[in-house]
Amino acid sequence: MQPKQRILNAPVYQPGKPIEDVKREFGLTEVIKLASNENPYGCSPKAKAAIAEQLDSLALYPDGASLSLRWDLAEFLGVKPGQLIFGNGSDENLLMIARAFLSEGTNTVMATPTFSQYRSNAIIEGAELIEVPLKNGVHDLEAMAAAINEKTKVVWVCNPNNPSGTIVTAKELEAFLEKVPRSVLVVLDEAYYEYVVDPEYPQTVPLLDQYPNLIILRTFSKIYGLASLRVGYGIASEELVSALEHVREPFNTGALGQVAARAALHDQEFVVTCRERNREGLKQLTDAFDEWGLSYFPSQTNFILVDLKKDSDEVFKKLLAQGIIVRSGNALGFPGYQRITVGTKEQNEKLLSVLKEIVTGALK
Repeated sequence: MQPKQRILNAPVYQPGKPIEDVKREFGLTEVIKLASNENPYGCSPKAKAAIAEQLDSLALYPDGASLSLRWDLAEFLGVKPGQLIFGNGSDENLLMIARAFLSEGTNTVMATPTFSQYRSNAIIEGAELIEVPLKNGVHDLEAMAAAINEKTKVVWVCNPNNPSGTIVTAKELEAFLEKVPRSVLVVLDEAYYEYVVDPEYPQTVPLLDQYPNLIILRTFSKIYGLASLRVGYGIASEELVSALEHVREPFNTGALGQVAARAALHDQEFVVTCRERNREGLKQLTDAFDEWGLSYFPSQTNFILVDLKKDSDEVFKKLLAQGIIVRSGNALGFPGYQRITVGTKEQNEKLLSVLKEIVTGALK
């Protein structure tokens, strides 16, 4: 049996190493995972309670249209219910967009390095890739706009960008949108939206009325702490959402995810607390990096990309042996760097104590 040749060229996504595997491999009883940008404070207690109330209904299919979540989220965002599309995490929304708009004979523009799934989905659909290098860790929107041609169908903008954690400002984004032809779809991936504190970060929902070729992607996996339940969503014009519904799988979000997301949405106090704690943790890390003379990208997310000036995979292995899982920059297009999720104060202290030994050469 032979699959389509082009899918073999699409890299297989490599998630962060599982905690239990690390425990078994190194004989450890405690492992800290700072690799996948998960919320170290978990999820809202209201989400847990909502899940518990649903446990007697597991034999039933979920609401395929996510109606209750749709109505609540539409009210929260100030959009129409028909402007929302839900996916099995943001990953499925990316897949739906690629399936709907990309094919052989088309191309798609994206930054590099950025989130890997834009590239993978484009390869699977047979589209040509136009990759524009980051400029000082930030999307080079001028160069991306200049790269668009008559075959371009989709442009991807990850804001804040993963893996660099950087943002493009409202002014930069609006100047870019003015240059993009209305026939080209602009995907704004805002998975880390709720973590941003920079006042120059764009508020994009109001832009939908002006730019019908825009879709905004957000998720309940990050600050809301519901990564295992896989609920992502897109915000766009009703016409665009209607088109994407043709490629959405039935029952693609589960009942537990829907009720948990609704409950989490109504606990914005939890969101604010997590954002504040994240900034405190980020400062805890950057203060140490500054003291050690290390460079890093300014992050508006719950992770930081730091240049340790050492082989990324070797540092990754040393940290792993000490029970700390991070993400090697070699896998992200940043050799010499590590991408580190901001943990709790105690987790950050443990990380920094081991990192100091690596930076100083004390840990062989």
